Amino acid sequence: MKMETGVASYARGTIPHNVLRIPRLAAPSSAPSFPRSHRNHVRGLRASSLFGESLRVMSNSSPRNSKGAGNSSLITKCEIGDSLEEFLTKATPDKNLIRLLMSMGEALRTISFKVRTASCGGTACVNSFGDEQLAVDLLANKLLFEALQYSHVCKYACSEEVPELQDMGGAAEGGFSVAFDPLDGSSIVDTNFTVGTIFGVWPGDKLTGVTGRDQVAAAMGIYGPRTTYIIALKDCPGTHEFLLMDEGKWQHVKDTTSIGEGKMFSPGNLRATYDNPAYDKLINYYVREKYTLRYTGGMVPDVNQIIVKEKGIFTNVSSPTSKAKLRLLFECAPLGFLIEKAGGYSSDGTKSILDKVINNLDERTQVAYGSQNEIIRFEETLYGSSRILVGTPVGATV
Repeated sequence: MKMETGVASYARGTIPHNVLRIPRLAAPSSAPSFPRSHRNHVRGLRASSLFGESLRVMSNSSPRNSKGAGNSSLITKCEIGDSLEEFLTKATPDKNLIRLLMSMGEALRTISFKVRTASCGGTACVNSFGDEQLAVDLLANKLLFEALQYSHVCKYACSEEVPELQDMGGAAEGGFSVAFDPLDGSSIVDTNFTVGTIFGVWPGDKLTGVTGRDQVAAAMGIYGPRTTYIIALKDCPGTHEFLLMDEGKWQHVKDTTSIGEGKMFSPGNLRATYDNPAYDKLINYYVREKYTLRYTGGMVPDVNQIIVKEKGIFTNVSSPTSKAKLRLLFECAPLGFLIEKAGGYSSDGTKSILDKVINNLDERTQVAYGSQNEIIRFEETLYGSSRILVGTPVGATV
């Protein structure tokens, strides 16, 4: 009951006085009311509260879709217009996975509201990676840890802000371990750019010694003009977009099963072109061929647009003086899972990002996501050949 009170307080809009401390998952002690202008939003949150009647009904219902946990053939087709709960019940027979993804959906919905209202000022805190933490980062971090604990199906969780395994109390057998970036792009919240949450779900109790391909699900929450929840499940085709509706429910609005060719690029870490001639050559190719530049400075919106527009490429390349910054566990592997389930490709230059073994929590990598030809061009230009065999080379010529 104490745990349920904690999330209920967040739904009512409480920002605890100790929110800037590293989370120990303690429930807040008070719950001041929202102003009148926000009450409709809060009613929406309460109406489908994760720990309210809707989840109890879901967890007691029988799966309607699959003959076995490893069977990807769906008896009932997932449809546009389904609620999140309806979709998940059709997409997987694993009730524990359904419960976890519903739990995270609740947290994402609350974070969406908090991003619009919470402080964006620096906290004078620095995480163990050396990045300044912002108040809104820590609030999102706390909400996600709480959601995972209250799901009762998560064994370990690890956050980019708290890069140590936290025991969430769930069983390893039949349960999951989750790694997440609570608010990717938090440094651009104050400029009102789109930001988001990234998370990957691995079976059991390991987050190292595994690969991105071992994930059973991955997702991102996107907080922009629209709030969306992008989900991919291992045994369900495609990558699926859910829109947060006015009444506070997630509705299935799009599925993506193929990424086609199209001249749109999002070039991260451009400073690396100074001493990485191959990356400089690739960027010049995009400019010369009149690609449309679509780069926000946030990895979540830049990768999401490839899924939504079903074309394009995102790159973030390292160089001798500009090292890789993106974390394999918290960012690259989950996003790689979403892109590849959508019909696209990922690469670190020589292999799929999903085939890289995660040896430690802080492992970093360069990465590219996009269509088949764009990833072939990326690999050929940077390393002279591509492991994707389709015939004629498509590298960036001089």
